[in-house]
Amino acid sequence: MSFLQRFIERVLRTNSTRMPRTSFDDLSQEELDAHLQVGRYGQFALTDAIRPSFGLEIIPREGYRRDLYRDPESGNTMPVLAASVSSESLFDVFMDLLGPLGEEVDVVMESSHESEPGCHADLYREHMDTVILQSTLYDYEDLLLHDGCTGIAALNPDGPMEVQFDEHKLLFVYAHDLEPFEQILKDHGLKRDDTIKFISEAEHLHSTDDVYREQFDELRYRLGIDV
Repeated sequence: MSFLQRFIERVLRTNSTRMPRTSFDDLSQEELDAHLQVGRYGQFALTDAIRPSFGLEIIPREGYRRDLYRDPESGNTMPVLAASVSSESLFDVFMDLLGPLGEEVDVVMESSHESEPGCHADLYREHMDTVILQSTLYDYEDLLLHDGCTGIAALNPDGPMEVQFDEHKLLFVYAHDLEPFEQILKDHGLKRDDTIKFISEAEHLHSTDDVYREQFDELRYRLGIDV
């Protein structure tokens, strides 16, 4: 099945009864088809997982910004790096960002395959060798890049430090010391721009497929994560 067919069958038609109305509903089939087939904006290549709004309120581009996360319950804050990376480099950047977390990590798999829009389920595995995690993830690069319902995160078990590869195919780093992670982004040619907006901050579409749900379960089993 082609990427375009996956997008229409698995996102728009299958879930139409539970999705809120969007501007995509006002498009003709020809307009929708043409929009979903666009996978590159300038030098930035999207994965198959996601497409921006038809009106392109936010045009996808490469770069990163610094933010500050504030816990809504405790009020505690944590510095954040948020990055948008072109698809040809995205997986490599993510894998490199795992290095500063240390030799052992906790792992969180994120799935929205059977969730309401805007929700996802988190599945946990504690204390995994970082090298083994990286080796396993190489076998599932296609899933991580192209499934719009899969995300993964790795955390340092001994302190507040996390790298997240979310289902929008954006990268987030939470740490009090962001310097090692920021240097990795710079080494990959990313430039800091604190005004950059990401595809998730406007209307957008996710794509998935049954084969990715099967691969998600395979990866969960490989990582030793129980449901």
